[in-house]
Amino acid sequence: MTEQSLTVRDNRTGKDFDLAITDGTIRAADLKQISASDGDGGLATYDPGFVNTASCRSSVTFIDGDKGILEYRGYPIEQLAEQSNYLEVAYLLVNGKLPNKAEYEAWAHDVTYHTFVHENLKTFMQGFRYDAHPMGMLLASVGALSTFYPESRNIFDEESRALQIRRLIAKMPTLGAFAFRHAQGKPYVYPDNELSYTANFLSMLFKMSEPKYAADDRLVRALEILFILHADHEQNASTNAVRAIGSTQVDPYTAVAGGIGALYGPLHGGANEAVLKMLRRIGSVDNVGSFIEGVKNGEERLMGFGHRVYKNYDPRAKIIKKAADDVFEVTGINPLLKIAVELEKIALEDEYFVSRKLYPNVDFYSGLIYEALQFPPEMFTVLFAIPRTSGWLAQWLEMLGDGDQKIARPKQIYTGARGVQYVPMGDR
Repeated sequence: MTEQSLTVRDNRTGKDFDLAITDGTIRAADLKQISASDGDGGLATYDPGFVNTASCRSSVTFIDGDKGILEYRGYPIEQLAEQSNYLEVAYLLVNGKLPNKAEYEAWAHDVTYHTFVHENLKTFMQGFRYDAHPMGMLLASVGALSTFYPESRNIFDEESRALQIRRLIAKMPTLGAFAFRHAQGKPYVYPDNELSYTANFLSMLFKMSEPKYAADDRLVRALEILFILHADHEQNASTNAVRAIGSTQVDPYTAVAGGIGALYGPLHGGANEAVLKMLRRIGSVDNVGSFIEGVKNGEERLMGFGHRVYKNYDPRAKIIKKAADDVFEVTGINPLLKIAVELEKIALEDEYFVSRKLYPNVDFYSGLIYEALQFPPEMFTVLFAIPRTSGWLAQWLEMLGDGDQKIARPKQIYTGARGVQYVPMGDR
């Protein structure tokens, strides 16, 4: 027995077992030695939704939910949002360190070089119905990229792997913008590689007949910050999906398409749209008090507050709130903002919410910004997926190099019938 161990007594047999504790965890496989009888397979854990199960070791993103801390590779999110840009953060996530000037210039050039997509892929996207959801289009087109780059299956070729990473980060804004224009019946706009990553994205979204689209610098910077804040967030549902699919040793395009599929779900990527619907339902500042009472009585749901990880103010929400000021300076105040501010003020002072650690999360203000930038709600999740690609790829790379990782194959607890005899159809 050591101090860094857990002693467990199996009351079925009276036997004691010593389980090693490493980094605050025990290995689930060590529980298999705790067996009541030969052939029962040993003890397993039952953890729906992985609420207390670590599926991997990672050095990409650190979160302390109780203290409201978020760090990428050890760098506080506040410093990165204030001083960095998205492409530099993407480099940090993928490579594990900040680039020097020469490394950054080479990285930015290589990503910019790959922003165009094959014309056949453009034709593929044009085949969708006029009202196709942009996330469905993004999911399908990213999955289709694997057929354009069959060498991407060589996932253990370091040079090929690096090339696919640059391609994916580069092409996501292009595919997202094409999906946006498709829904509006407008011609697709090709990338302008003289622009920055986010400015180019805005150009592909909103350029009409002008020779060159010039977005307001404040809007470019606000989108840059939103991209940084959404770049990674530890082992969430979509990242877990990328890792699980990637564990089969499939190409990165297919793995990332799986992440997009997970993000498509309203419980993951659609929360900011739910916030806007809530604010519209409240209607005016005068109705906030009665809405709060409705929440307490179980008659209403408070969207954009609380987080499975954060038990404090989401650090991303503070940063987004500041970015919103710059956006509204350009676009004009969204009338829903006054409702949001009043709702936040009351909730942060009310013991009901404070005692339950319900603080604003990143979704509370991001939807207001996206709407001010003239994005329809169905585009919100696309704006999430584009920057999250760098985080997904960083996690995928890490998973490939982790000797502990195996193909994802969780256990189950079977609850169905056993030994049922087949009855011919005529006798049923």
